[in-house]
Amino acid sequence: MITINGQKMGKSYNNFITLDQFFKGEHELLTKPFSPMTIRFFILSAHYRGTVDFSSEALEAAEKGLARLMNGLKDLKRIQPAKGSSPEITAYVKELSNKLYAAMNDDMQTPIVISELFEACHQVNLLVDRKAKISAEDLQTLSQTMHLWTEDILGLINTNDNGGENKALDKVMQMVLDIRAKAKAEKDWATSDKIRDDLNEAGIIIKDTPDGAIWEI
Repeated sequence: MITINGQKMGKSYNNFITLDQFFKGEHELLTKPFSPMTIRFFILSAHYRGTVDFSSEALEAAEKGLARLMNGLKDLKRIQPAKGSSPEITAYVKELSNKLYAAMNDDMQTPIVISELFEACHQVNLLVDRKAKISAEDLQTLSQTMHLWTEDILGLINTNDNGGENKALDKVMQMVLDIRAKAKAEKDWATSDKIRDDLNEAGIIIKDTPDGAIWEI
């Protein structure tokens, strides 16, 4: 069943929202537009037999969850493979696919699938921060599994990938990070912190890693 702010959706309740209104944000119950991928992620976050309660707050949370998943896929490219994997990473990579298939085979438990993919993103963060090691073979398996389940099975893709625009943004951000790195090297903490805080206010998160700073939206 579909509800809006806890009330059953229906024209008689004046809470019926079309997909076009979701995408354009043109409804009194919506605070902003939401992308098709955000709507898809939100629906997949609930079991298909359960109640799906739409609200701007819930959709904003889904938007953040989708961004976290997309950033996890993006961060896979930042991992530096080692000669061998940490034992716990090897075990995790071997079990991940089994857990995902088990969840989907259990009456299509897509919320559990998403939860497992979030845990995979956590493992990616550990690897980016070099708090664990992974071999090139295990990294390839992890990457293939995450892309398969996120993109091919759940159908969630990064619609913010605008090609040339993203390349331009990457170049500008690298310049900003270089300025911040120079400030840190000169122990100009005020400038370094201001750059980080100003970017954070703009919705751009800076993360310091052993290989230097990285950014994500």
